[in-house]
Amino acid sequence: MKKIHTSLSVVIRILLWLLMLAGGAGLGIYLDFHNPLFGSYIFHLATGLAGVVVTVLAFRSAANGGRELKKGRVGNIPRLETNRLVTTGIYSCMRHPMLFGLTLLPLGIALLLGSPTFITVIAPLEMVFIVFMVSVFEEMEVKRKYTAEYEKYKKSTPMVSFSPKCLKELFGAHKNNT
Repeated sequence: MKKIHTSLSVVIRILLWLLMLAGGAGLGIYLDFHNPLFGSYIFHLATGLAGVVVTVLAFRSAANGGRELKKGRVGNIPRLETNRLVTTGIYSCMRHPMLFGLTLLPLGIALLLGSPTFITVIAPLEMVFIVFMVSVFEEMEVKRKYTAEYEKYKKSTPMVSFSPKCLKELFGAHKNNT
């Protein structure tokens, strides 16, 4: 079995993310157990279909961003880490495309579960928390790692972009060039 090497910072972020998703799901279901909407097949059908779309978009953004981010890995470094600033592809449109897309994951999970409280309260709070974590901690980490090069990139590239061109590149299906 191949051993995966990654930094403690990345492991902590992944565990925190999973804890938020599981905790939000559990709390939402607990609070909604007697909610009439939670027992409605029509509600679950509608939210389930929307949840599939949102979750696919979230994972597609992670895949598309990750594919481009691999260009920042030179040599033998831990998985999910970079040692070169990537400013090409989707990273020419926005600084945090993967995290922008994955911010949708709590909403996607909430919709799949059909938990009204998770959809309307918990997922939005988790999404705000993710944006806060990215804007504070991720920005600090990248700025420290790439200093002046990142400051220049930061001035010319927004944290996220809602332009149709950028969103198409972020959420579009990957075309295999083999």
